Amino acid sequence: MSNSSVTVSLIQQHDYQFEVDFGAPIPRLLADEPPPLGQGAGPSPVHLLCAAVGNCLSDSLLFALRKFKQNPDPLRCEVQAEVGRNAEGRLRVLQMTATLQIGVASGQLQYLDRVLSTFETYCTVTQSVGQGIPIKIVVLDVDGSKLKD
Repeated sequence: MSNSSVTVSLIQQHDYQFEVDFGAPIPRLLADEPPPLGQGAGPSPVHLLCAAVGNCLSDSLLFALRKFKQNPDPLRCEVQAEVGRNAEGRLRVLQMTATLQIGVASGQLQYLDRVLSTFETYCTVTQSVGQGIPIKIVVLDVDGSKLKD
């Protein structure tokens, strides 16, 4: 994707619940704040931020490996956001940790060191969010061995 724009529309449904419309043909999504503000009927904005970072990193890692005709399937990714108070006492996402796990042993993949040294630089969302929120990226193989920390 180059020099394009993305538009997402949100329409309040009830209290802090918003229907998120991504445009056809993408299904709509209900987002909600957790209690006590909302009812937790859908992902919160922090959940959506974690999903965006994790999805983009997973896509970038998969693309980079497939570029070298490598199959890491199935990939998994877990993103944890630390939410706390900033110096002004306001709630903020203070930092994030994304842990990606490839579905095979690292020895089965060629060019893995090269891929691991560059894949995150191609992740549009993570590189953008990372300008304001520190993001730690960890990559594991199927056995849990750390490949990148």
